Amino acid sequence: MAEKIFSRPKGLKDVPFHYCPGCHHGIIHRLVAEVLDELDVRDKAIGVAPVGCSVLAYEYFNFDAFEAAHGRAPAVATGVKRVHPDAVVFTYQGDGDLAAIGCAEIVHAAARGEKITTIFVNNAIYGMTGGQMAPTTLIGQVTNTSPYGRNADSTGYPIKVSEMLATLEGAKFIARVAINTPGNMVKAKAAIKKAFELQIKGEGFGLVEILSTCPTNWGMSPVEAAKWLEEDMIPYYPLGVYKTSEGVAK
Repeated sequence: MAEKIFSRPKGLKDVPFHYCPGCHHGIIHRLVAEVLDELDVRDKAIGVAPVGCSVLAYEYFNFDAFEAAHGRAPAVATGVKRVHPDAVVFTYQGDGDLAAIGCAEIVHAAARGEKITTIFVNNAIYGMTGGQMAPTTLIGQVTNTSPYGRNADSTGYPIKVSEMLATLEGAKFIARVAINTPGNMVKAKAAIKKAFELQIKGEGFGLVEILSTCPTNWGMSPVEAAKWLEEDMIPYYPLGVYKTSEGVAK
């Protein structure tokens, strides 16, 4: 009898995803579910979904999850964790939700050292609302609201969330990963597991920034989008661990 070596994690429901072809949300959902299963904390997990493409994330996870107002997931997660300190609480947020309307929320959650975990999906654009420029949109990147490319003189520079949060004392684990290759997926899963382990130990705030593609709003095929992430996003948003519980990473 053949040995089964790969299956759907118990933390992920057997339902179709609504995400566009080539979108990385499905992969990221699976990694989060696998990690919670492997840490044996699925029964303690509580997710907080954002306003954005992953607004329906709670439809896919096989544990308690709900939705917060736009950008307010860290505040909601803070309340949940303080009421249920033994729960494993995480937010799942895109760059529009976290880095724009929710920028103050994530900064102060990290500054307070809230014992929550944030999965931050950075695809350099507003996805759900139709492809507008986001705080993470690159200089020169074309979007619906920057048809000639983002101009730093009028709209400023892309926000490097991981580098910013790594300066805060309350942040205990900050990492940036990508899932454009199998090797990077393995590293991404390891970072996600590290962030959850840190919460379980009660050490403080953790965030994993995940560089992701948005082929639909980038106007590319999934293959072209993965190449653009490799050649354009990663040079501006370097991968690596930016903060550990031992201090700022080199």
